[in-house]
Amino acid sequence: MSGTTTRRRRKRWSSLGGEGSSNKGDALSEDKDDIENDDDEDIDDDSDSGSDSDGDSNSVVEEGGGGPHVWVGMDVSPSMLDVALQRDVEGDLLLADMGQGVPFRAGTFDAAISISAIQWLCNAESSDTSPQGRLTRFFNGLYAALRRGGRAVCQFYPKNDTQRSMITQAAVRAGFGAGILEDDPGTKNMKVYLVLTVGGGSSGGSSNDITGVVSGMDGVDILDDRRNRQKSGKGGPIKKGSRAWIVKKKEQMERKGKIVKPDSKYTGRKRRVAF
Repeated sequence: MSGTTTRRRRKRWSSLGGEGSSNKGDALSEDKDDIENDDDEDIDDDSDSGSDSDGDSNSVVEEGGGGPHVWVGMDVSPSMLDVALQRDVEGDLLLADMGQGVPFRAGTFDAAISISAIQWLCNAESSDTSPQGRLTRFFNGLYAALRRGGRAVCQFYPKNDTQRSMITQAAVRAGFGAGILEDDPGTKNMKVYLVLTVGGGSSGGSSNDITGVVSGMDGVDILDDRRNRQKSGKGGPIKKGSRAWIVKKKEQMERKGKIVKPDSKYTGRKRRVAF
């Protein structure tokens, strides 16, 4: 985890679906050749996190074991890239909005790191874009840019449970194996890490499951939401016009970048017959 502390931290791991992984630097601890650093921090919102974000991401890459690493950093803020240039970082830098996608050739990177960035994708700057569309373009592009067996760790600060769910669901729909790691859950210092894997990394064993790597970590509680869904799922084809059918169609439209009304308790309900 980031930083040092004098007390033992408690962590909670929640698995959302998919295959093997881990946590920020630990999740990327295997030998890596190419590392992508996605940092889309808004410096005006949090000057402390913003002014420190490039250095924090790069230090994970440059000071981590298994090097030397070759990495590329992208940021939507020219001032943040200027800070990185002043620090004489070794990687290449790119001015880009990750809400428009990840502009790299398929299978380019072994791993990706994002620090305090992906929550900004939930902000729509105009009526022509939607948070769902921006999240979809980012995660689809990231999934394509990572090699098979690659990993990504995104540390972020969700505004609420709805935003957190929107982000994680977009990652799962893109094809990632996904899990949430919470550092100091239930406290003001809580940090949330979205750990993502692209299938086909390791062969055999429990490490193929996304819970495998964190199962041996001290102070980690594992909550597997997939088992709950499997128990509650009835299986079989989805009936046309049902709530599940409507939700599925809305998700398909979101993946195409279209603006879709959020689900509510009225979604899928039949209207009253008018007299």
